[in-house]
Amino acid sequence: MVSDEEADVVVIGSGMGGLAAARAIAQFGGKRVLVLEQHYTLGGMTHEFSRAGRYRFGTGLHYMSADAGPFLGFMTDGRAQLWPLPDEYDALHFPGFDFAVPATKERFRARLKERFPDEADAIDGFFRTTRRAMAGLTARNVFASFPAGVRKAGTPVVERLFPSAYRSLRDQVARSFRDPELRAVLAARWGLYGTPPASSAFGYHAAVPLTFFMEGTAHPVGGPHELNRVVLEILARYGVVLRPRQKVHEVVVEAGRVAGVDVEDTATGRRYRVRTDTVVSAAGVRNTYALIGRSHELAELPAERSAVMLFLGLDRSPAEFGLRGENHWFMPDLDEHDSVRRPLGEGTLYVSFASLNNPAARFHTVELLEIVDPKVVDQWRGTPEHERPDSYRKFKDELTERLIARLEERWPGFRETIAFAELATPLSFETYQHSVLGSFYGLAATPQRLRSARAGCRTPVKGLFVAGQDAWGSGVVGALAGGLMAANAVLKPRQLGTMWRAIRSGGVTRDPAPPGEGPWEGYLRVAGVEALTPTVRRIRLEPLAGGTMPFSFAAGQYLKVELPVAVEPIERSYSICSGPGENGFVEIAVKHEPDGLGSGFLHEELEVGLALRVSGPHGEFTWRPGTGEKGTGEDGTLLLIAGGVGITPLMSVLYAAADAGHPGRIVLLASHRTRDEVLFGPEIEALRARLPGLTVSVFTTDRQGRIGLDELRPHAGPATRVHLCGPASMMSDLIGRLTELGVPREAVRTEAFVSGRSRETRREKAHAIAVAAAAAGVTEFVIGTADGTPAFVCGPGQSVLDAANAVGVPFPQSCGEGACGTCRVRVLSGAYETDDRGMFSADELAAGWRLACQTLPTEDLVITL
Repeated sequence: MVSDEEADVVVIGSGMGGLAAARAIAQFGGKRVLVLEQHYTLGGMTHEFSRAGRYRFGTGLHYMSADAGPFLGFMTDGRAQLWPLPDEYDALHFPGFDFAVPATKERFRARLKERFPDEADAIDGFFRTTRRAMAGLTARNVFASFPAGVRKAGTPVVERLFPSAYRSLRDQVARSFRDPELRAVLAARWGLYGTPPASSAFGYHAAVPLTFFMEGTAHPVGGPHELNRVVLEILARYGVVLRPRQKVHEVVVEAGRVAGVDVEDTATGRRYRVRTDTVVSAAGVRNTYALIGRSHELAELPAERSAVMLFLGLDRSPAEFGLRGENHWFMPDLDEHDSVRRPLGEGTLYVSFASLNNPAARFHTVELLEIVDPKVVDQWRGTPEHERPDSYRKFKDELTERLIARLEERWPGFRETIAFAELATPLSFETYQHSVLGSFYGLAATPQRLRSARAGCRTPVKGLFVAGQDAWGSGVVGALAGGLMAANAVLKPRQLGTMWRAIRSGGVTRDPAPPGEGPWEGYLRVAGVEALTPTVRRIRLEPLAGGTMPFSFAAGQYLKVELPVAVEPIERSYSICSGPGENGFVEIAVKHEPDGLGSGFLHEELEVGLALRVSGPHGEFTWRPGTGEKGTGEDGTLLLIAGGVGITPLMSVLYAAADAGHPGRIVLLASHRTRDEVLFGPEIEALRARLPGLTVSVFTTDRQGRIGLDELRPHAGPATRVHLCGPASMMSDLIGRLTELGVPREAVRTEAFVSGRSRETRREKAHAIAVAAAAAGVTEFVIGTADGTPAFVCGPGQSVLDAANAVGVPFPQSCGEGACGTCRVRVLSGAYETDDRGMFSADELAAGWRLACQTLPTEDLVITL
């Protein structure tokens, strides 16, 4: 094995625990961290998969505390957006009665007393015991992160002080209550950590259903993968390197301490060693000890259970059955010990309706989970996924039918809504999660685990630590906490204070970002859709829960919007037409383009209430009153020229001028093809009353022709500032006309239409250039400069702007897609493919002016800025 690489710290596994450890160690320890993930997708149980071209399913995160807490806040820099489940978030169904769990511990306790008045005092006592058990679990987990001597001395003391944490759940509810129905209610939901009441330690039950979820629950807006996306963006900022498809075969130990890891790149077959003295394994305790050849040391720990999960895609909303997004738990017996012994598919069943709790979901999904013994699939274990016999398919089909029948029994007619079904078994979790026998919750949540010196973030090998669920507790947030405990063990004492202060702050909370301080990213809700003309719609976006917009913007800027037209969204840019003075919403106007994928969705399928992922504001096509620039005060003329829907950003300029009481002269020249296509007529009339210096001329090309020299002459001159937005041919022509009339080129601001097709055309050109270069043996082009800037290399298919950015050559830029016209460059020699987007006059094109973001060299170039 060749020692190819070195890293300060290697993290095995990219679940939330591994990523939390990686971030904390990189951020507060200043270490070079390499994360190795065996799966082809990063993110562990926060990743999602898609089926049938429209359904998206989560794999492990179904709901979480409505108060995400400081751990998740830290990991997402306060950017996690959560959508609350209904107030009664868990519906429990027992033989003969139901019980709805409400948000807040006080209301839960009151409802229990109302339903079981004879045990009111016992209920109060039980919640006191719950607090003690939770404290005991926390103390035990903290001690487990300390060095061996402290652990050995402290953990027995914890059990003596907090004995309830170590009792079985079944034992604790039997001690606390006489009524079997009350015992059943409070022992329910053990599926949240996967160990039945007869075996589970009460501390875990006290922590998860009876503490973390008591203040209400929520679901990530955009799905679990949205958390993953945010976390991965932040890790990149701290220089963490993440590699999927990397299978770790061994943690190399020399003289009792970590020396490296032996790795196989499963995509290429390459084998290599990474030398390091610190490894954090988020692959689970059992996998970790297997990597050091010491699995026998875990014999004291009970075997874990796994699960079957049924993923359903619906063609109608579950709301038709009176469902509001609450989870449903079906317990066939009062005593869970009896339920565990029932035939497969007939035990305790958890049902979630993620699509009802995700305002960004377009298509409805349901997920069912039953905790099972992994032995139910033993006869097929060891067979390759695509070579399993028909008996395995029959097993899955029959189990799927049994589970659907339980839904049908509860909600008659539900079966008819199912358009897609897929069952995951313990073998699925083994394959995709690489968990031992599909135990996706990690080690069993038992008293033996609490007492074990091996169940925690420390190991007997110096430099080897465990992160994730096995270092703290179940679930995504439990795994995150386990990752932070691993970091707590790795970092130096002087670094820990900084780390924990940052975590306690709960992440970075952002006030509305002012213009120029970087784009905001997140979800906004579609609050209104209005037809302005037969082909143009105005769409209002507002914060998910109302209130103040999370960003401010300058007049003339635009938003990037992800549109869920299929499983993978597409991104489109749309100019803002509302005024910067509005702080409760933002509006865009969109023209329906023939065969336009994005505009087609917004015109034909968009519904009020859907959450869309937005980035913004973007763009330099801006106007700010009173800045001293030409056209922002009393001197000079502000000339706004629009072609068709190009009037959209100019409406924002007019609103900004009106809000500021702009005293200067403003001229709006708006061109439309027909009278039926004239936009914003009533709004412009209202603005006339607020802007005494406003002159408006509307042209229809079917009757009056296009705006030309005669129409420009009364308004254009050396003291004019121009904002021009419209079709490329119109803009190119008018830039030349304005130059003839003496308007300085730097006083002409332009904004172009950028369609999805134009982006696709650029990608196609880039691909063709790369293929041709490869065939000719060309690996790079040299971009020389005539202004003293060092030359730089551009790869075939790469734009001049991307190449310059890659090596740090300073370049004026904004949108990167040819809409704003900021990245002007003059090509003096060499061949290339480009799209000028109408940003230049004929004379400027002849002189070699181009957009760097659209210019794809086909040979060496010489340029000047």
